[in-house]
Amino acid sequence: MPHLSIEYSPGLEVRADVSGLCRALHAAMAAAGIFPLAGIRVRAYRADHCIVADGLPQNDFFAMTLSVGAGRTKAELKAVGDGIFRAAQAALAGPLSTPHFALSLEIRVIDPELSWKDTPIHARLAGKQ
Repeated sequence: MPHLSIEYSPGLEVRADVSGLCRALHAAMAAAGIFPLAGIRVRAYRADHCIVADGLPQNDFFAMTLSVGAGRTKAELKAVGDGIFRAAQAALAGPLSTPHFALSLEIRVIDPELSWKDTPIHARLAGKQ
């Protein structure tokens, strides 16, 4: 696991290539070198009903939450977060150049005793199937 979940405002779809952004974020996660490729997930969900800041219709947001399994150092996670955030900033340079946009990233570490998984993808990518 690392899973990157993204919520974004509907107006962002006309200002940015959300699919391309997801691919760029996936590449940044893979390039970090600390996550198994089989565990990487990037999901983006449009928030059809949202009010951003002062409620102006041109306000948009892109909020990322990276959930990771335990076992990585804070320095490793900081470096990964920096890479993901830089990739998002580059892809969202247009919206970020306006006063109507908010970009965020939070990393959450999941307690392994409170996480259940059944993922044959790992075996397939390891060449075991």
